[in-house]
Amino acid sequence: MNFTVLIPARLASTRLPNKPLADIAGLPMVVRVAQRVSSITHDSGKVRVVVAADSSEIMAACQSHQVEAVLTRTDHASGSDRLAEACQLLNLGDEEIVINVQGDEPLIAPALVQAVARLLSEQPAASMSTAAHAIETVADFNNPNIVKVVLDSNGMALYFSRAPIPFCRDLPGSLPRPAPLRHIGIYGYRVGFLRQYPTLSQAPMESTEALEQLRALWHSHRIAVHITDEAPGAGVDTPEDLERVRRLFRA
Repeated sequence: MNFTVLIPARLASTRLPNKPLADIAGLPMVVRVAQRVSSITHDSGKVRVVVAADSSEIMAACQSHQVEAVLTRTDHASGSDRLAEACQLLNLGDEEIVINVQGDEPLIAPALVQAVARLLSEQPAASMSTAAHAIETVADFNNPNIVKVVLDSNGMALYFSRAPIPFCRDLPGSLPRPAPLRHIGIYGYRVGFLRQYPTLSQAPMESTEALEQLRALWHSHRIAVHITDEAPGAGVDTPEDLERVRRLFRA
């Protein structure tokens, strides 16, 4: 199973300026992410890891730490558009698999990345793959910042929502059983679909929910979902998140 990990990295961030270059124990955050997923191996050797940068500063940081990177345009509307350009720059074939790991997740589990890639390789009917884990509290279930996903009998996504789904009609305000699923924002793509994605029209439900992955479902593409027992490591969105991750690395 061969695949490429693509790490989109934008210098602009409203809540945490220059986020990809934020120092974590002596290394820029985007380098920490790349090094973490570079530990993945398979039968053919190590996984290729490439940062899709939008600035010369990120390129320089990657090059100084021997991390492969490509320079993409600054005007992409979404991370998927940036990944599609990176695939073109890297001359990846349509049947190849790429995994999108965000550049602000220095604690991501390499095993999760590998599982999402393996699932897509085993599901030829799917254009994408992603991950989810069980929600354990009513507070998380009702939190609109926590995206939920419901699956069909084959483990394919039926819908993603910020609303509590599936809704428990007979016991409103309680957790349904089996446990509802929290979506984890990691994606696998077939390169051919990723090239097509920027040409797809935006779905009405995508703009309503502010969830980009709904565009794929709207256009009848299937998304396979890996269920993991472990919650993902914390991402970095705010200065407080950054300090928490720094403390973990110091420890």
